[in-house]
Amino acid sequence: MFSRFSFVSPGKWVAGYGVAFSLLILLLAGLEMAGAGQKLLGYVIVLPPLVVYAVIGIGARTRNIQDYYVAGRRVPGLYNGLASAADWMSAASFLGLAGTLYLFGYGGLAFVLGWTGGFVLVAILLAPYLRKFGQYTIPDFLGARYGGHAARLFGVLVLVVASCLYIVAQLVGIGLITQRFLGLSFEMAVFAGLTGLLVCSLLGGMRAVTWTQVAQYVVLVVAFVVPVTVLSIKQTGSPFALFSYGSALEEIEKIEGGLGLARTYTSAFLNEAGQFDITAAINFFMLAFCLMVGTASLPHILMRYFTTPTVRAARNSVAWCLFFILLLYLMAPAYAAFTKLEVYRSVIGHSVADLPAWIKAWALPSPYGGIPWIEVVDLNGDGFIQAGEFRILSDAVVLAAPEISGMPYVITGLVAAGGLAAALSTADGLLLAIANALSHDVYYKVIDPNADARRRLIISRVFLIFVAAMAAWGAGALGANILFLVSWAFSIAGSGLFAPLVLGIWWKRCGPVAGVAGIIVGFVVCLFVLIATEFYGPWVRSALGSWGEVHIVAARGREVAHVWGIDNIAIGVIGVPASFLAMWLATLFARPASPEVQEMVDSIRTPKGKVANLDQLP
Repeated sequence: MFSRFSFVSPGKWVAGYGVAFSLLILLLAGLEMAGAGQKLLGYVIVLPPLVVYAVIGIGARTRNIQDYYVAGRRVPGLYNGLASAADWMSAASFLGLAGTLYLFGYGGLAFVLGWTGGFVLVAILLAPYLRKFGQYTIPDFLGARYGGHAARLFGVLVLVVASCLYIVAQLVGIGLITQRFLGLSFEMAVFAGLTGLLVCSLLGGMRAVTWTQVAQYVVLVVAFVVPVTVLSIKQTGSPFALFSYGSALEEIEKIEGGLGLARTYTSAFLNEAGQFDITAAINFFMLAFCLMVGTASLPHILMRYFTTPTVRAARNSVAWCLFFILLLYLMAPAYAAFTKLEVYRSVIGHSVADLPAWIKAWALPSPYGGIPWIEVVDLNGDGFIQAGEFRILSDAVVLAAPEISGMPYVITGLVAAGGLAAALSTADGLLLAIANALSHDVYYKVIDPNADARRRLIISRVFLIFVAAMAAWGAGALGANILFLVSWAFSIAGSGLFAPLVLGIWWKRCGPVAGVAGIIVGFVVCLFVLIATEFYGPWVRSALGSWGEVHIVAARGREVAHVWGIDNIAIGVIGVPASFLAMWLATLFARPASPEVQEMVDSIRTPKGKVANLDQLP
């Protein structure tokens, strides 16, 4: 595993940690039955995992460049799959996915299909070949493949912009959870999360982050599966939520039909009148497409496949990663369905005077413009709550579900620990991706190629602290809807990096001009349309007339901008084709890749053998 704990095999260590965490939950359940206070329980369930992450982060410290950047390329496929799943299982997945399914039913499945489908693209098109390439970062590949510093530096720019949006989302998630369950202010909670991030990653780099993420996966998957299992037992009598939530969906459909509501669990493509909505269908598939290509372009995910010992292990780790992700993703619809049914049973149609206590507990202002997490307003003054008079933010569904269903507080604390693990694991990977790109691809490759290992590690750690502080400031000062920030990050990463990565591997004639054109055109088009629609909708209408139709739709606790009927969280559907088109045209009219580069491309597409000498590439 890592040198200071080499006397324990990874399998025994992970199993022991899982058993210890489970025993902690049982102990706390006993303490709750004995009358322990909620605040004490919250601290005791959240802090021990954080201590474990810190111990791993400090214990895996290193001064070796290869250990710091790629964990020494010694991570077995199984454990790299575990770490990749934790790296992937962000606050958006843990908090936002079930909440989106709760609000939009089948319409939210675009996130499930897009995020999991993206790993199929990673396994088939990218992961084995990037591992065969054998360097440290994604901009490293772009720089070697397309020659010179232009592709490398523009690749760093896309990486930094997309990853910063993503990391702000994770810090918002950390702030939300810590604020709600530990009683800190949102800003203080964010900076407390920042401290945890730096302890995990600052000293050991990728080696520390890898094994920290393995520990975090154990916590987050237990924290997601246990509540939904308890919900399933309570509502259906079966502990197998995956097979029992169909009955909950049937009851939800009956209730919504009786209330005259649009049946969100019938189809993703029907409007409120029950008719097929072509715009909804198009947006569903556009969003799924953007999430797929974004998944296959996110540098903090792709860099994980530089850490395996072999090409075969890289391919196997993608399969393991998908398996570990599915353990959570298959449960998300059940989580949403059981929680919605609980709300219908305990709130809708009930008297205002008889509302459960959890509504008051969650009627607190959120960072999303002060909108309450859960809000009940008797609009028609009849003294009873109708469906349209209850509102819950998507990010509150998972966190509030244990209280909504009357579970013991220890399970509420368990969910908080899982949410923190999900946000911390992804934020660690993102921080490392940004810091490594800046220190390796900008400082070492461009500014000071003669820097020794000690100086490179110092520079990387300085960048790590700086980026973490800026992200924490952004999250604390601005706040934002987690799922929207993540979706924008996916569109930006896919627009700027997907075509250059894929064509760089599969079309060896693509030359330097084509690579740079693909990065710049995709990134600029996506960013321009995103900013224009999000902040300058009236200007777009006046400038483009009917071609620039922009309208605003309330959703997920915020207003969503649409242009030409496209939700701007799926704006990568414009940027990605623009990137491919730019590369195709540039390849037709500019010089192709040199023979040496084409030889390198042939080499990385061959499972065995050595990569061409990168130092000899033009």
